[in-house]
Amino acid sequence: MAIKGTAAYAEEIGGKSRRLILRNGEIERFEVQYAPFGIFALWDQLFGRGAAPQVRHVRDLVALGLVGGGMGDAQADALVASLPPSENPRLRAIAQRLLGVTFLPEALEDAGKKPDGSAAESGADPNLTPAGMTPDPGS
Repeated sequence: MAIKGTAAYAEEIGGKSRRLILRNGEIERFEVQYAPFGIFALWDQLFGRGAAPQVRHVRDLVALGLVGGGMGDAQADALVASLPPSENPRLRAIAQRLLGVTFLPEALEDAGKKPDGSAAESGADPNLTPAGMTPDPGS
């Protein structure tokens, strides 16, 4: 199954925990829509290498993550569009984590482990926000 090796995690969006996954299909949809701007250009922007990302790129990437997680296209677009501008900084952080777990899925595995490699006892769900993947407040 192709989705088995794809990193997924959950974020609270619109008041509910929602699963997010970016597979090649969602990445390609993003790149077709914004060509010649690509996913790695957004990666650079989200991680502070280049100009700040545009809100439309951030919102669309989150919507595509929701689609990859099983939500319908129209429902994902409507949910993200319904969020007020005050949610944009949080959506930016979600987009950063989404790309992070997509390209570095071991971050999810590491989030559930102690520094010595044993399983964490915190009760935290390792499929939720991975530690260390939130942007600096000024970025």
